[in-house]
Amino acid sequence: MNGSASENAGRLVLAPGQAPTSEVEFRVRYAETDRMGRAYYGAFFAWFEVGRTEVLRNLGATYAWLEEQGVFLPVVEAHCRYLAAVPYDELVAVRTAVTRSGASRVEFASEVFSREKGVRYAEGRVVLACVGSDGRPIRLPAFLREVLEYARPPGGAGETP
Repeated sequence: MNGSASENAGRLVLAPGQAPTSEVEFRVRYAETDRMGRAYYGAFFAWFEVGRTEVLRNLGATYAWLEEQGVFLPVVEAHCRYLAAVPYDELVAVRTAVTRSGASRVEFASEVFSREKGVRYAEGRVVLACVGSDGRPIRLPAFLREVLEYARPPGGAGETP
C-alpha cells in the first residue's frame, strides 16, 4: 500500500502504550430521538461509528482510502450498555479508543457523555474484522498493525487473534 494515508501514519505521535483515541462532540438531533424525546438506542451505534472513523483518521487512514486499497472493516460484534437517557438537543461527546488488535481484527471502546453535566450516558465496544473485497479475512494493513502494535500497552495486553 502506498499513498498519502500511509505517509500520514508515520506522522502520528503516540507514546508507547498510548491507545489511539478520538473525541467528537455534537448535539443530539431530533431525527435521533424517539417519541419520548430521548436518543433512540440505535443512534448510539452510529455515534460509535463516528468515533471509530475519527480514530482511523488520526492513525492516518480513512474508511474510503482503505476501501480503495481493497480493505474492508465490517462490524462482527457490537455491544452497548445504556447508563442514562439522553435528551434531545443535549451536547454530548463520544470518546473512542482502540482497546485490542490482532492480525485481522481490531476492537474499539466508546463512551457517550456530557462534559457540561458530568453524566455518562453509555459505554460500548465494537469489534471489526478485516476482509478483502471478496469478504474473506485478510491481515490489517501493515502500517495500521505497526501503529497498533506500538500503541499496545506494555506486557502485550490487548492482542486478539
